[in-house]
Amino acid sequence: MPNSLPSPALGTVLSFLLFASSGVVIAHPGHGDEFHSGSDATPSVTPVQVDAQTSQRLGIKVEPVKRQPLAVSIKTTGQIETLPSQQAQVTTPIPGAKVVELLVEPGAVVKRGQPVAVVSSPELVSLRVESEEKLAQGRAELQQAEADLKLAQQNYHRFQEIAAAEITQAQTQVAFAQETYNKDQELADAGALPRRNVLESQTQLTQAQAQLTTANSRRDVIAAQNQLQRAQAAVDVAKSRISLSNTTYETRLQQLGIRSNPRGLVTITAPISGTVADREVTLGQSFQDAGDKLMTIVNDSRVFATANIYEKDLERVRNGQQIRVRIASVPDRIFTGRITVIDSVVGQTRVVPVKAEISNPGGILKPGMFAELEVLTDQASSPILAIPSSAVIEANNIKQVYIQNGNAYQPVEVTLGQTSGDMVEVKTGLFEGDLVVTQRANQLYAQSLRSPTSTPITDHQHTPEPTTSNFPLWLIAIGGSAIACLAFITGILWSNRRQPNLLPTTTLDKETSPHAK
Repeated sequence: MPNSLPSPALGTVLSFLLFASSGVVIAHPGHGDEFHSGSDATPSVTPVQVDAQTSQRLGIKVEPVKRQPLAVSIKTTGQIETLPSQQAQVTTPIPGAKVVELLVEPGAVVKRGQPVAVVSSPELVSLRVESEEKLAQGRAELQQAEADLKLAQQNYHRFQEIAAAEITQAQTQVAFAQETYNKDQELADAGALPRRNVLESQTQLTQAQAQLTTANSRRDVIAAQNQLQRAQAAVDVAKSRISLSNTTYETRLQQLGIRSNPRGLVTITAPISGTVADREVTLGQSFQDAGDKLMTIVNDSRVFATANIYEKDLERVRNGQQIRVRIASVPDRIFTGRITVIDSVVGQTRVVPVKAEISNPGGILKPGMFAELEVLTDQASSPILAIPSSAVIEANNIKQVYIQNGNAYQPVEVTLGQTSGDMVEVKTGLFEGDLVVTQRANQLYAQSLRSPTSTPITDHQHTPEPTTSNFPLWLIAIGGSAIACLAFITGILWSNRRQPNLLPTTTLDKETSPHAK
């Protein structure tokens, strides 16, 4: 045919089309079969196309792989424990206690000093009755003493008035007797009055002075005053007995660390703030001895993470070092704390308990939980290839990361080594300088599972970009060369069929040859 292509040109075109139809994404010159896996266990080998705008909106973050020293850590196991100072048992304070009322339920959150139970006790009931009897007796005595005091006050005021009148009268009599005596003395000296009259006047003066002295002594007043003081003292004694009538009862309550209500019942309060972990007591239950357990209150806002450190590693452990804790119920969350207690005794299993105090918001960590712990020591390793742990995705026991090459994010299977904090060593699969996705890698993995081929993630609908090939370049080159050779040979054969046969036939018989005629 005149319009057919020459056979060499046909081979060239086929080869060109073969190479042009495959867009291969190469992340690093050293990456080879990391981008291809024929195993069915590989979670994803599909690259994900994400344009720059969408990548920024989704918050995809990449970091270059680099060599860096990692802090040498000690990995071990342990458990979560309650801080000794944050656990308290509520017990019966007195023997023979009977539970009258329960004020909290298991799991309830209580504050320190909050009432949690009400109990009664024969001992306290007896003390209460005795104090009430003493109080009644003291009040009666006080009433009598106050009456006596009032009477003594009246007598005292009355005797004071009488004594004042007697003193005034005695003073008048003394003045009159003194005047009479002076006049009689003058008349006797003049010879106008006998001496006998002077002696009588002197005797009357002496008597008046004696009466004044008696009045000034105020004996009755003093007696009334003494009676008043005795009555006041009786009142004070009665008041003291009233106050002391309840002292024995209150002192006993203080010794027991409890308080009572007007009915004589004892209210038991929470010794610490926290949660009622368990409540073994029932309503109406009686206890023979003091100290029997009613309930346990635990404050789990902070807990101990106890690590079992072998004695060979003990020299690298110090107070204040950071501990990272993981538990099975929340494997993606890491709790951190500082070592506060290092036991000084090595147990029979040749381990030393090391305790770190850890904040426990929300009460996620429960006492008795098994924990995986990592102690970050002060030592560091030589620089090694490391990436953040957040970059690693694990599926079907295969660990992989996503590396960026332009707008393509290619999953690569990796082999990991030691971990230290948020960093993990990479043994195989990556090269220094690779851009590894450290944030939103899980979203890329989820997108790769939605389609068996490379599917772009964009903000707007548009024509999909060409699908990248999962075959190595050398395999494509060999295949292209083979097809080119085949096309070339086919062209030659086709050309021979279209041209006249110029060569003589060498295998024909005379009978069958057309020239034999």
